[in-house]
Amino acid sequence: MTGARKKRGQGRPVDGESSVGRDALLDAATRLLRDLPPGKVTISSIAREAGTDPALVRYYFGDRTSLLQAVVARIATGLPREFPESPDRLATLTDHIHGTFRFTRSAKHMQRLMIDELADPKHPQARAQTRAMNQGAVDFYAELMKRDGGESIAPADPLFLHLAVVGIADFFASAQPLVEMLAPEGADIDQLARDYEAFVVDMLMNGLKKR
Repeated sequence: MTGARKKRGQGRPVDGESSVGRDALLDAATRLLRDLPPGKVTISSIAREAGTDPALVRYYFGDRTSLLQAVVARIATGLPREFPESPDRLATLTDHIHGTFRFTRSAKHMQRLMIDELADPKHPQARAQTRAMNQGAVDFYAELMKRDGGESIAPADPLFLHLAVVGIADFFASAQPLVEMLAPEGADIDQLARDYEAFVVDMLMNGLKKR
């Protein structure tokens, strides 16, 4: 029928139909993960947030898991790759803990995403990526303590330290309704998050400092 809309296949959308690219879709998914639990971040909601058609999401990423895996990989690029050469091991440890908080704030449901979905054995590639990211943090703590040699940092299990830091950082973000319920009326939640981070870092560093 003349004038009827042509049905699109699974390939790239017709030129001019959408100017949204891969990075814009990652931006949209990251924004949604700041406010929504992972189960509610769907291909349709990501496309809607980006102002495009779900077919474009499928074109670039194939499926939802691959897209969410790409979100985690993108955020992880901001994490340090090289072990810092600073002789101040306490400062290095402090910076690393702050970095964990920054990672959590970048998408407050990111840890839940990795636990609930990307660590699923049904998605071996995503599971391997999630394990590598977290193992990297455990290895960082182990290497830091090895280089310090007990001079300024008290001995601690690197795995337990990683789990403690991630859990403390994640709880403030994932349990925000409870935080808002307990916070003083009219409190600035963003400022409260920064104050909480400073409190936790001070508490951890005082506990880890060699006496």
